[in-house]
Amino acid sequence: MIDPSLVPDSQHRGLVSLLPQPLRDYAMLARFDRPIGWWLLFWPCAWGVMLAGGESRWDLIAWLLLGAIAMRGAGCVYNDIVDADLDRKVARTALRPVASGRVSKGAAWAWLLVLCLVGLLVLLQLRWQAQLVALGSVALVAAYPFMKRITWWPQAWLGLVFTWGAPVGWIEIRGDHLASLAALYAGSIAWCIGYDTIYALQDREDDALVGIRSSALRMGAHVKRGVAGFYALALVLWALAFWTMRPDWVGVAALVPMALHMGYQVLTLEPADGGNALDRFRSNRDAGLVMALACWVVGNAGVV
Repeated sequence: MIDPSLVPDSQHRGLVSLLPQPLRDYAMLARFDRPIGWWLLFWPCAWGVMLAGGESRWDLIAWLLLGAIAMRGAGCVYNDIVDADLDRKVARTALRPVASGRVSKGAAWAWLLVLCLVGLLVLLQLRWQAQLVALGSVALVAAYPFMKRITWWPQAWLGLVFTWGAPVGWIEIRGDHLASLAALYAGSIAWCIGYDTIYALQDREDDALVGIRSSALRMGAHVKRGVAGFYALALVLWALAFWTMRPDWVGVAALVPMALHMGYQVLTLEPADGGNALDRFRSNRDAGLVMALACWVVGNAGVV
């Protein structure tokens, strides 16, 4: 029998599935059942560190991964508190712990505080310059849940938020070559818009009915071309970041595997098939690793 608390895109594997129902609800509220989210938040952090020349800072990488897990969880809890009424109207989200009433809003706020304390612990491991950069994302995070109500491009706002780790990781390693950092960050935003548009394909019908806006709805029948355009823009900007760090074709060639991965996503995407869209969205976990290796290649031999 399928657990009625599961949402359709829950992987619900490992330790989460072994938890008693009350604890399981809190784990699912923080999306511990769907690790793809923290990977997507973490990878830009790793890119910033690797491209900036911090390839030996595995301690920093580990702290940033912990921070990504905690803060992605905190962001999801906050999002579910704000969106509880909307979530009840969408099939894929109606069974979320707050929307379904299994977790009260008061308890959700307490859980949010716990996750933020873990994030604070990670923040204290950074030098003060990187701490200031990290804190700069707070206002963006707080505003994100409201973007789907006022703009057709909430994915662009998510891009600002979800790739903020790139400048955090970079500034922790170095404070120069900001043009390279800007290109890396801008490319990461374009990547995020592309993959989150793919994710939003699952909800197009429900979103249209309840008045939620998304890039998937805005692009309509041209969604594959739209995703391809944002992925292409990401590659161009990343190539610029690599070139300014290492001005030779070896650096640009390091992006070829990432280009092939993104091309595969677009070519095999079936917009009307929610399962296909979810698989293509989740494949960006592996794309993040491919990009991290490219950043390592360039950063390991780039400018000093």
